[in-house]
Amino acid sequence: MGLFTRRSQDTATATTAATAVDPALAALTGDYVIDAAHSSIGFTVRHAMVTNVRGSFDAFEGGLHLDGSDPARSTASIDVTIGSVNTGIGDRDAHLLGSDFFDAELFPLMTFRSTRAAQLGGDAYRITGELTIKDVTRPLSIDLEFTGSATDVYGNERVGFEGSAEILRSDWGLTWNAALEAGGVMVSDKVKLGFDISAIKQA
Repeated sequence: MGLFTRRSQDTATATTAATAVDPALAALTGDYVIDAAHSSIGFTVRHAMVTNVRGSFDAFEGGLHLDGSDPARSTASIDVTIGSVNTGIGDRDAHLLGSDFFDAELFPLMTFRSTRAAQLGGDAYRITGELTIKDVTRPLSIDLEFTGSATDVYGNERVGFEGSAEILRSDWGLTWNAALEAGGVMVSDKVKLGFDISAIKQA
């Protein structure tokens, strides 16, 4: 089932596609709110060149607009509370919140706003948008898998997505590091992002 497709430049092709919309897909059309209690936003970064440190942001909110009749019109947005960063070590979290990294007092939110979407094949998609960290906004593409739709036991209509992306933190001005005696650095520039999203359709 395709949720996001490129808008055709050929009118005849677009008209044909519009008349062949999957009814199950069309039924998903609407506005959705991300259910943070059943979603996660995580990250993985290499530490001391030998192991990975994993963390998450535990407070965030956002929404999706899905257009099943014209999936290219679908959009996504999310606001992440930087102060909710959680790596399981209080001192490390405090360092991340300070001026060496996120400077959370001055920049309390990280935001993403989609600008376009494309189907890669099957249930695989790529959502492109603008990620803002601190005072820097740069493009970000997130590869997503549509994991399905269902009505839960409370009657909520849900859709699910899993996604991943990689960024260089230095592109957003997060450049702090420390050199190791044996060579290399304490924290890798590359950061892997992971998303597991459940969203509830609004009435």
